[in-house]
Amino acid sequence: MDLRLDGKVALVTGASRGIGLATAQALAESGATVMLSSRKQDALEAAAATIDGTTGVFAANAGDPDAAAACVAATVERFGAVDILVNNAATNPYFGRAIDIDLPRYDKTFQVNLRGMLVWTQEAYRASMTEHGGTVINLASIGGIIVEAGIGIYNTTKAAVIHLTKSLAHELGPDVRVNAIAPGLVKTDMARTLWEANEEAIARHLPLRRLGDPSDIASMAVFLASDAASWITGQTMVVDGGATLGSIT
Repeated sequence: MDLRLDGKVALVTGASRGIGLATAQALAESGATVMLSSRKQDALEAAAATIDGTTGVFAANAGDPDAAAACVAATVERFGAVDILVNNAATNPYFGRAIDIDLPRYDKTFQVNLRGMLVWTQEAYRASMTEHGGTVINLASIGGIIVEAGIGIYNTTKAAVIHLTKSLAHELGPDVRVNAIAPGLVKTDMARTLWEANEEAIARHLPLRRLGDPSDIASMAVFLASDAASWITGQTMVVDGGATLGSIT
C-alpha cells in the first residue's frame, strides 16, 4: 500500500504530546509537512524538535474558535493548504458520576471535545478543503461505544464525535473524507491515572496482552490520511488491542 503523503500539509491539534505528537511524527515520516498546535508554545517547540521533517508550530486553545481560525489561516499562509486535519485535542476536567458533574466542567468538556472539532473542521474546510479537497481524522474513543465508570461525560462527547464524523462525511463527500479513530486505553499522560498503577493487570485481560502506545494510533491516522484509504469515509476505526471483544479471564 502507498502510505506516502509527500506534498500534503497536515494540521494536528493537541500535538505537543501523546497521540497528537506521535501522529505528527508519523505524518512527517510519511512525507507530509506538519503544523503542530496545542496550548503552550514551549511544549510545541520541544515537540517539533523531535520531528525529522518540515514543521511549524502555532499555539492555540482547541476550544477557542478565534484561535482555531488563526491557526488554520497561519497554516494556509505558510504552507499553502490544509490537506489533512487531525482533530486530536481533548480535555477531561472531571472524573466521577455523570449525574454529579457541575455545569462549568460539563460545558468545558463539550466545548473542546465536540464543538472544537466542528470549529476546526469548519475553518479547514472554508480556508482550503472546499477548493483542494482533503481528509479529516477525528479522535474518538472506545468510550464512545461502551460504558465506563467515572468518565461518562467525556465518553458522551466521544460518542457525539462518532456521529459528527458520519454527518460530516455524508455532507462533504466526495472531495473531503472524514473518519474517526476510537483508541482503547493508550499509555498517555492524559490517561495516566487509568493505567499507571495497574498496567500489567489490565493488559492480561486484553486479547493482545498489552496496552496501546501512541504510535499504534498514529499508524492508523497515516493510513486514513493516505490514498490507501481513498474509499473510506464516515467510519470509526477501533484500535484497542481487542478490548471491545470482552475481557479475558
